[in-house]
Amino acid sequence: MLASTPSREEELHWLALKLIPGLGTRNAGKLLERFRTPQAIFRATRTELEAAGASGTVAQSIASGVTFDDAVTQQEKMLKAGAALVTISDPRYPASLRDIFDPPIVLFARGRLELLQSIALGVVGTRRPTPYGLAVAERLSADLAAAGLTIVSGMARGIDTAAHRGTLKAGGDTVAVLGCGADLVYPSENKKLAAEIVDKGLVLSEFPMGATAFPQNFPIRNRIISGMSVGVLVVEGAQYSGSSITARLALDQGRDVFAVPGNITSKPSWGPNLLIKQGAKLVQDWNDVVVELAPETRRHLINRTRQKLLAEGGASSEGEQTSLLEDSNTELGIAARKALEKLKVDASIHLDDLLEMIDDTSPSELIAALFELEMLGLVKQLPGKNFVKVW
Repeated sequence: MLASTPSREEELHWLALKLIPGLGTRNAGKLLERFRTPQAIFRATRTELEAAGASGTVAQSIASGVTFDDAVTQQEKMLKAGAALVTISDPRYPASLRDIFDPPIVLFARGRLELLQSIALGVVGTRRPTPYGLAVAERLSADLAAAGLTIVSGMARGIDTAAHRGTLKAGGDTVAVLGCGADLVYPSENKKLAAEIVDKGLVLSEFPMGATAFPQNFPIRNRIISGMSVGVLVVEGAQYSGSSITARLALDQGRDVFAVPGNITSKPSWGPNLLIKQGAKLVQDWNDVVVELAPETRRHLINRTRQKLLAEGGASSEGEQTSLLEDSNTELGIAARKALEKLKVDASIHLDDLLEMIDDTSPSELIAALFELEMLGLVKQLPGKNFVKVW
């Protein structure tokens, strides 16, 4: 039964329940099924708690109210970070996430809470992607966001980061589900990205404020990515990677699984290629995902996209960007045109190697040409003076 947004006193009880040592998500859910509210749980006797399935130690911790001081500290941290608490009985809580086997009893959220009610798609993959994987993740995320889907990922290095950035560049909606506290940034190099997601999207975590990003947290958070999504798209990942775990969780939760095929000699492609062999939907463009969605979901996306176009005066940012690139393409210099012809989407080329491929071009001319192409969004520079063509 859904309740209204919790008062500060009710929020304190939810936080105290979340912080009980040894009380897992599933057992917390069972106690809520039995007693209905955290307040009722804390009013229960130790005997009643044990009869409801709590261990002796957990029952004693609840009965003693030992976690209320920590709950007050959590409220202070939430206030400082501008975070909100969304409980499992809150109408803002994602309905699809509430239906999984072990839904988190609370979510710490920073940003646009209305995205919890949007139609979401998980995009996951390896932390060590190829240039092909990065290009695909960024492009597909942008296209799917333009189609009205909210892109959900974990803000990890690699594919996750590319998915968030592609979505934000396209002016789309994105949600980052963290394996640490919602007030922390992991990895640290994504500090700027995290700030942009808080401003334009949503950051979520089931872990308390200030919680460290322990390795065991990430498989736990993956069920939220898949649980709040209509499906999960795997771009690159090893056969036994975190993205494969997310795909398996999605299947267990009754979600669609999509995968981008890759080079059979590339280890990061083994995961998605195997998923396709096992029945995942092969994805070459955004439409391969959208056509698999339920008819009512597609209708909702069409209506949402139409409303967005009307609000923007009938011109999509993607269309404006495409025409801009086409116009710019006709004005490119000779060196820039030659560089664009030699560069590839699926493999990076080092500056020195590119110089050898292009005749009658000095290093300074090539560097200037590459800078021009990068400013136009046609080329991307990778670490180590490597360059790829933007797909």
